[in-house]
Formats: sequence, C-alpha cells, structure tokens
Amino acid sequence: MKITVVGTGYVGLVAGVCFAEKGHDVICYDINEEKINTMKKGISPIYETGLQELMQKNNKAGRIHYTTDYKEAYKDSDFIFIGVGTPERADGSANLDYVYEAALQIAQNIEKDCVVVIKSTVPIGTNDNIEKYIRKNLKNKVRIDVASNPEFLAQGQAVKDTLEPSRIVIGTENKKTEQKMLELYSNFDAPKLTTDRRSAEMVKYASNDFLALKISYINDIANLCEVVGANIEDVAKGMSYDNRIGDKFLKAGCGYGGSCFPKDTKALHYLASQGGYELKTVKAAIEVNKNQKLILLQKARQKFRTFKGVNIAVLGLAFKPGTDDLREAPSLDNVSVFIDEGANIKAYDPIAVKNYKKKYPTQIEYTNSPEEALKDADVCFIFTEWNEIKKVKPEEYSKLMKKALVYDGRNIYDISEMENANVEYYSVGRKCSIKT
Repeated sequence: MKITVVGTGYVGLVAGVCFAEKGHDVICYDINEEKINTMKKGISPIYETGLQELMQKNNKAGRIHYTTDYKEAYKDSDFIFIGVGTPERADGSANLDYVYEAALQIAQNIEKDCVVVIKSTVPIGTNDNIEKYIRKNLKNKVRIDVASNPEFLAQGQAVKDTLEPSRIVIGTENKKTEQKMLELYSNFDAPKLTTDRRSAEMVKYASNDFLALKISYINDIANLCEVVGANIEDVAKGMSYDNRIGDKFLKAGCGYGGSCFPKDTKALHYLASQGGYELKTVKAAIEVNKNQKLILLQKARQKFRTFKGVNIAVLGLAFKPGTDDLREAPSLDNVSVFIDEGANIKAYDPIAVKNYKKKYPTQIEYTNSPEEALKDADVCFIFTEWNEIKKVKPEEYSKLMKKALVYDGRNIYDISEMENANVEYYSVGRKCSIKT
C-alpha cells in the first residue's frame, strides 16, 4: 500500500515508521524543512525507544521517504493519515486548526481515490465534519472517504505499542472503507474493532480519560493514607489482586502529565459541557491532578516559607521516564515557583534537558549526573523515576547534600533504607521516615 502520513510528531512519525516496517511504501510529510532534512539523515526529532533504529533501517530499505512537497506527498496515495497535533485551547477545547489545514491541502491536491484516516485525537463528530469539508473543497474528480483510527500509544514504548497493539479500532461509515482498512492492518496481530466513526472517536477519549481517572483516584487515596496512617503501596497491592481492578496505573505520585491525559480529560469535559452534560468523574480527575502536581511543594512549605537562596536539586524533568516530552510535566509547575522565589537550582535529566533549556536557558544549572545536582543541596525534589536516579544509593544523599532532605514524588526509595542513611525523607501516601 502507498501511505502518506501528515505530521511527524509522536503520532505521525511513529505510525509512518511502523507502517514502513510492516512493508508499506510510506511518505512522511511535514512543513518543517529542517525537521525533514534531519529525518532524511536517519535522525529522529523526538526521543522514543527504538524509533531511530527503525527509521534508519527503513530509510536504507527505501520504504520510507520524507518531504515538504505536499503535491508529491498526496498525489498517489491509497491512504493519507492525519497525525497532526490537536493542542488544547485556553477553554480546554481541542484546537483543530492543524487538522483542517491538512484536510484543505489534501482536498486541493489529491489526484486519485483514497481513504483519509484521522489518527489525531479529535472531538466526537470531527471525522464527519472533515469528510464534508474535504469533499466540499475537492479540486479533482476523485472520491475520498474518511476513517477514524485512533492511536493507543504510551510514550516511551510507542513503537512497541504500534507494532504490537492491544487493539486496532477502525471507525467507518461504509463497508468498502472498512474492508480497505482491514486489509491495511491484515498483518497486525491484534483484536480489531470495526464500528462507526463517532464510536471510534469516543473509544479514544474514554480510554485515556479512564486511565487518568485511575491515576487521580489512587493519588486521592494516597493523600488520605497520609491522614489516617495507612501505606498506599500496600493498599494498591491489595487492590491489584482483584482482576477487575488490576495493577496498572495504581502507582501514587505527584500527578500525571504528557501530551494525552491532561489534554484529553479537558477536551472531553469541555465537549460534554457544550452538550449540556457534566462529566463529574472527569472533572474530579482534572482537579485532583492539578493539586497533586504541587503535593511536594505543599509538604516542603512546612519547612520553607520561601525558597529564596535555597540550593535545590531537581531530579527528573520529563513527565515520565523514556521520553523527552515536557508537556504538563509536574517539574514545570514546581520549578517555576522555585525560580520566582529566587532559589539556586541544579537539575538532572538524562534526556529532557535540551527541551527544558528552551524554557529555562539560564535560570537553572543543568548537570550530567544526579550526584552532581545533589552536591551541596539544601533540599532535593524527585519528579521522574528514571533508572539513573533510582540507582543513587540512599547514603549518597547524606554524603553529598548539605542537609539530606528529600521530597520524592515517585516513591522511588524504601523508607527504612532512607532512614538508616539519615535522610529526612518524604514521599506520597507513605509515612515520613523522620518526624520533626
């Protein structure tokens, strides 16, 4: 099959590379010439495990090409996948400008019948509207059908999730398009759900928002555990033995971030409110997560009225391990406060520093190791559970810091081990190691 992918971010680029790996002829189109030239050299513009290696393999095999020439990209494709961003607006709604820009460009340049597939996360009803919009603006006498094919990727393992998906959801409005989509995915070993477009769109939002709900729920319970003297890790483990609940997304911490959960919860809540319905559970998840991002700061306020002149070690900047993505990362909410109050900050992250420097080029001293960040620190905040951070032994905090005071937003360490190393240690949903 000849496939064009519009947009080379997490969704588009991963999809394009993986379709090439499955033997299809792929063109990745983007307006950013610098980005395209980088990919032609086999260099991925995003950090994602295994992605660059697959890019280089399929570049060499000639199965994937990159271009800024939209006429070349669209003229001879069997499928055109739209994988552009749908960032949130100030009111929480999804910004569909990039989707409509892509749709108009497709309408004006396609030269043969094809299926336009929306892989971007879009509000329910968008596929219907995009199909009408493209057909209205067609320049040539061709037939297009629009299909919904949402992605279900976890950043850090997006390649694996694409090549070995948990399920493939296909939303169409006619059997012919459905059969074309099933043929495209014929060599993917996964359950395949075929449904109407609106249901497919809702599957994506309902899935992401359920996972966000689960995280916010366990964080809410963790906060209550601190009040009543229970241990959230034992509570979560006890819950996980029930196969109706499972053990996924039950790790308490300082909140979720990333490109999906924050945006998609707000978008679905907004969509419901526009229809006169309030999604109370989703609204609660949004509120809990907003507060949870600052849970470490709230704990630290018991010791620091202000951070002026305080030497702070920040370990972990990305919203999760395995990615350089900073979107909605808890570190951002906290670091902005530290900077505003005049703290001296040393920060470590194995991958995300380059992106962080775009926001804070001079206000932070970036280090090459966790130990370097910890040296002479008055306090340490852990926001991301990178393996490089987990490997730091408890006694290193006592050895390197002026005062071994640690606020751990990911519950990396065993409380007793930190206590034995004379570290004053605060985590989420667990008892403090040292009472002061």
